[in-house]
Amino acid sequence: MFLVSWAAMAHQTGPTTTMFATTTCHPCFRRSLLSPRRPGSIHPSLHHMYTLISDLPPPPTSAETALLSRIYYVKAEQLQRMQSLAAMRTKLECFSAFLWKMVARAASRDTNSKRVVAKMGIVVDGRKRLGNGYKENEAMMECYFGNVLSIPFGGKLAEELVNEPLGFVVEVVHEFLAAAATEEHFLGLIDWVESKRPIPGVSRIYCNRANEGPAFVVSSGQRFPEDKMDFGWGRVVFASYHFPWGGEAGYVMPMPSPLGNGDWVVYMHLAKKQLEIIESEAAHVFKPLTWDYLNQ
Repeated sequence: MFLVSWAAMAHQTGPTTTMFATTTCHPCFRRSLLSPRRPGSIHPSLHHMYTLISDLPPPPTSAETALLSRIYYVKAEQLQRMQSLAAMRTKLECFSAFLWKMVARAASRDTNSKRVVAKMGIVVDGRKRLGNGYKENEAMMECYFGNVLSIPFGGKLAEELVNEPLGFVVEVVHEFLAAAATEEHFLGLIDWVESKRPIPGVSRIYCNRANEGPAFVVSSGQRFPEDKMDFGWGRVVFASYHFPWGGEAGYVMPMPSPLGNGDWVVYMHLAKKQLEIIESEAAHVFKPLTWDYLNQ
């Protein structure tokens, strides 16, 4: 919302220009939309998904846990092929499942890998799940200024993820996502945060330790309004993310290709051995992003 408003203002002239005059969605700062319930109701699954920052161990100092950044593009045909192997599931679910199998394959190459658990989380937007059925509240949530997110995750033995077909892994992804994509989940999360005040909380997958097995989070930039990011000097050619968040869990952000052809541009912040497996065994899917690709 902020970037769209800024870009719109850049095209306006005259002393009467204001942010509100140039935006169709005025930012909403009504924090009462996220007020806890009285009494609260916290599902036990939330204690599994979140923990207190004060309970975290000291961060690691070993260079072995360092994550590297890469940017690839994935052709629309590859995304459609993944989706064809798991009927009625979204491209994001299928893509995430495929990537989960790749990360698990990297873990399975280690010695004593029989019991290694690979975890994956997916960011869920709570804006459309909140509003209590009132159109006014739903409209305000749509323009709410701030993140309204949850990160459900699943964990499976790396060996199982490698050996099972993609369709099976997609169903595992769909199952843990569906449990969090509800209004009750987000209302419970608000209650959980309130019950722990003033200590901040954090998703458990973020603070996963490398000795517990690999873990990563997939977000989604599919709705980022790249086509509205014209500040007066032309259309955006490329946008991506650099998000070294400090944890040992990886981070992946798929975005629509600026070519508008159904391809995805994928930013990855993963361990070196995971990227090596991706580049050697899934090179037909993940292709390094180049200027030649963007300049088509």
